Amino acid sequence: MLVGCGVGTAAPAPASESTCSSDEQPDACLGIGPSTADVSTGTVLQSVRGTPLAVCSEQPMTGFFRDGLCRTGPEDRGVHVVCAEVDADFLDYTARQGNALSTPRPRLGFAGLQPGDRWCLCAARWEEARTAGVAPKVVLQATHPAALRSTTLAALDAHAVSGKTP
Repeated sequence: MLVGCGVGTAAPAPASESTCSSDEQPDACLGIGPSTADVSTGTVLQSVRGTPLAVCSEQPMTGFFRDGLCRTGPEDRGVHVVCAEVDADFLDYTARQGNALSTPRPRLGFAGLQPGDRWCLCAARWEEARTAGVAPKVVLQATHPAALRSTTLAALDAHAVSGKTP
């Protein structure tokens, strides 16, 4: 079982529910939009490609911090850093693992994911799905390097979305 990937955890936080502090991500807290800078160091967040980390999705709003970015922090036990374009096979697979991402949760402002939606996945869950043969496509420009703790760049490259940018 993976902690923080929907198994034994709460449903995704709604975009309107603040999960940030002004020290952590001031732009998002002020409603200005996502910041690709690490406020603590002043450096630009990078993708697995070494380019500035791109937004994964704002519709639906994704990311552990609900800012559209697949970035992580100490409180993100699931390491939600792989920007994936989900498909029906993956959604069925993850539901069987106890994380029904396609299930709407209106109380939380979460409509549920549909095939083609982009979502920040737990790196370990993505790798687990890859091993099972159902890994969704990956948007490399929006995938954080922390994903490389659970998988390889070659594996991510093999599942890269081609010809599309976030």
